[in-house]
Amino acid sequence: MVKRYEELTISDDFMFGKAMGDKVLCRDVLERLLEEKVGELEDVQPQREFRYTSCGKPVRLDMYTRDKKRMYDAEMQNLNHQPVEKLELPKRSRFYQSTMDTDHLSKGKSYRELPEGRVLFLCTFDPFGRGYAKYSFQNLCKEDRELYLKDGTEKIFYNCAAEPEKVPENLRELYDYIRTGKVEGDLSRRIDEAVRMARKNEEWRSEYMKELLHDDDVREEGRAEGRAEGRAEGREEGEGQLVKLINSMIAGGDGDKIALFGETEILKTMKKKYGIN
Repeated sequence: MVKRYEELTISDDFMFGKAMGDKVLCRDVLERLLEEKVGELEDVQPQREFRYTSCGKPVRLDMYTRDKKRMYDAEMQNLNHQPVEKLELPKRSRFYQSTMDTDHLSKGKSYRELPEGRVLFLCTFDPFGRGYAKYSFQNLCKEDRELYLKDGTEKIFYNCAAEPEKVPENLRELYDYIRTGKVEGDLSRRIDEAVRMARKNEEWRSEYMKELLHDDDVREEGRAEGRAEGRAEGREEGEGQLVKLINSMIAGGDGDKIALFGETEILKTMKKKYGIN
């Protein structure tokens, strides 16, 4: 079920990205997760989209940033009524790391200039079913378990649903807030304040509503219209009509119904009301 904007919490990827937009707060959260100091962040880019070719698969990172030493991608992950296998988290982590590498290493640069990378998944469920509070992965030699590749990458999956007694003390406050929204200390208080401020941001509300267009059901309808017309322009026109519909609904006082686009009848009713084919 799609949430209304005012219902979003830190456990929703869109809200997570926006709340982490503050450099100081983002750095403090990263330090809590990694249990080490993080340098001054150059820029925090929520919902950063990468697309390198017109036919290549685009990718959107929930929170992308870097300091002088490393690149960081932090993802908030819910099951969203899917089996965990369907999320393909291991291969997604591989793709996200390669995306950051490609973005940083422009033509003519040496591989030595490639910074370290950290891909972090904050999961509201146990991603591997082993009961650990977190799962950290690095590349090592199968023949010699003490020999690491040392390519500078690490992928960490945080199990925010872990049993409380298994959660390290440094992660308890953050895990509890992600699970329950309960403020228990300074860090969770600051995150909660950032979430409340984000909910008041009308520009972000509009952005969230428009991003609902990327819902699989809505996009599939746009693709079906394009195929029926027999040309790629049909798909683009279909998506353009949906953007027009959203703008009309916001202006007409029906913005609260955008979150219900997953229900086909609501979508049809709104199209008819505003004369969008």
